[in-house]
Amino acid sequence: MSIVYLNGEYLPMQEAKISPMDRGFLFGDGIYEVIPSYDGKLVGFAPHIQRLNEGLQLIGINCSREQQEWREICEQLIEKNDGLNLGIYLHISRGADTKRFHAYPEDLPATVYAFAFEIPAASIADKSKAKTYKVSTTEDLRWQRCNIKSTALLGNVMHFQHGFSRGYNETILFNNNNEMTEGSACNAYIVKNGMVITPPLDNQILPGITRFMLLDILSRHSSIKVEERIVTMDEVFNADEVWLTSSSKEIAPVVEIDGSPVGNGKIGDLWLAAQTLYSAHKADY
Repeated sequence: MSIVYLNGEYLPMQEAKISPMDRGFLFGDGIYEVIPSYDGKLVGFAPHIQRLNEGLQLIGINCSREQQEWREICEQLIEKNDGLNLGIYLHISRGADTKRFHAYPEDLPATVYAFAFEIPAASIADKSKAKTYKVSTTEDLRWQRCNIKSTALLGNVMHFQHGFSRGYNETILFNNNNEMTEGSACNAYIVKNGMVITPPLDNQILPGITRFMLLDILSRHSSIKVEERIVTMDEVFNADEVWLTSSSKEIAPVVEIDGSPVGNGKIGDLWLAAQTLYSAHKADY
């Protein structure tokens, strides 16, 4: 993965230079997206770009591009970099100023950087081949605008490290009301008595694209019941199944939380049904 995009040019990664005065470097002042592709085909492209544009608008970065322009960048990176399964990382910062000053500068050209990286093959709806996840839990101590996909991810990184350093794959977070919010790098769900339950979107939760696609697919193509509501951590520990979703994980089955098994400690039947449907319909987006 050696060819990247920077401000209108495609060039080797080692030649890409960004100013140390860039506000993305100094303040984490930017928005990003990660779009998966398999065999050259982008998954969830339109909703990813919609969220990108909404994030730019929320923090006041002027980087107006048509959806087709973003698609061309993504497709060019896929073409210029070898690999069957690639994630496309899009990073837009407010740009490079002449001084370090907290207020938004006016009329500053945004910095647009993008690169491709290898991702695992698409998930297969097969219990014997699925990657299982063991997770830890901790209180959510991030900022109160988690609905914005900001490049300032230190809070998420620290929460992920909390689990990783203990040998876990992820960390499920809860607020000061003992209510599940999300994972450090994904959305979270429980399954109880055949019902898929996930917290409603608010400022505590990133509006995940895989989350959007999964709930839409289940609604359109199955009789599986879905409920968006507050989920307590007591419910998490007593769930029949627990899932995580992200663009790279798709639907990840959790089999252990804080050292205790989820349900019977094995991948659940509803995960199999949901992943089967997701695999069949994810290309619709």
